[in-house]
Amino acid sequence: MSYFDEIIDRRGTNSVKWDEANDSDVLPMWVADMDFRTAPVVREAVEKRARHGIFGYVHVPDEYYDAVIEWFGRRHGWRMKRDWIIYTSGVVPAISAVIKAVTRPGDKVLVQTPVYNCFFSSIRNNSCIMAENKLVYTGGTYVIDFDDFERKAADPSVKAFLLCNPHNPAGRVWAADELRRMGEICLRYGVFVISDEIHCELVMPGYKYTPFASLSDAFLMNSATCTSPSKAFNIAGLQIANITVADAEMRQKVDRAININEVCDVNPFGVEALIAAYSVRGEEWLNGLIDYLYGNYIYLRDFISVEIPMLNVVNLEGTYLVWVDCSDLGMSSQQITDRLLETQKLWLNDGCMYGECDRPFVRINIACPRKRLEEGMRRMKIFFNEELSN
Repeated sequence: MSYFDEIIDRRGTNSVKWDEANDSDVLPMWVADMDFRTAPVVREAVEKRARHGIFGYVHVPDEYYDAVIEWFGRRHGWRMKRDWIIYTSGVVPAISAVIKAVTRPGDKVLVQTPVYNCFFSSIRNNSCIMAENKLVYTGGTYVIDFDDFERKAADPSVKAFLLCNPHNPAGRVWAADELRRMGEICLRYGVFVISDEIHCELVMPGYKYTPFASLSDAFLMNSATCTSPSKAFNIAGLQIANITVADAEMRQKVDRAININEVCDVNPFGVEALIAAYSVRGEEWLNGLIDYLYGNYIYLRDFISVEIPMLNVVNLEGTYLVWVDCSDLGMSSQQITDRLLETQKLWLNDGCMYGECDRPFVRINIACPRKRLEEGMRRMKIFFNEELSN
């Protein structure tokens, strides 16, 4: 049996994913955390720290910065410098702080919808306005409308572009030429790039993640990159993330915003977990995880193709979040997810929460043991077959 096949009961652990429903029959495949234990090397590091028994304010050591720098250099070919790195408690607080640093109330922030819903709240909470560049759904995937992107970037009130790389929920791992074209447009119009790269480790076979800032010195100096091991190693609750900002003046502004937002402290378990995750043993575990997730994606894609052919699965290049087109049902995404939860006790995300309200999509989290995914697909099949027969 694979490490990732173990069924682990998460109920009763105050899990947002499993305990929020307050119904033991509900199968949650919504919020983006995994039903796998984290890498053994991470567990060992956290357990060792716990045995000490004192959990006061933490000093972030040299080993932490070395781990980040070595990981991105070795795995992704991007060599950071220590003084570029600002630690914080999570990628969402990081994004919010960078928006605060580069905008004033009333400014616009460019986003590509559908996109992670916290982008919307981070913009709103900084008293800014969203400028929307809708991704184009075609041929079972999403592409960028570059003409519209440039029109929006050319608006003098657009001060920042919030990039999602890899993209949640569209499943795209942006190619270097796509990133380069977006970056050049942003340089042309003085738009600062805030790149959320939290899913950067979760890339399916045949695709390659490219750090936006690694493409040129100009892009490096016109961007802030937000990263964390939280998604890939299933440690979101340990509250650790980094913002990489090479430009010294901008870094000072971001650091000030981090302090204004009071997200400048991290916990000792997050520090130890990151160091362990970004190790050789952590990388070996991660490679096995990606193989397993890819197997889950192929299973889901093939199951839907045969058993629920009225649905269309968007090609998954990265993340463990599958985006499914339900247009042939004649129902809104909210109606579909509400009815799935009511009749089959299956909890998915509806597409409208990510800004895709024109067509009905649902988002499915496949980061779970295969048996659990099979049960989710069984419930989906029953639901959609019953809806079509009525």
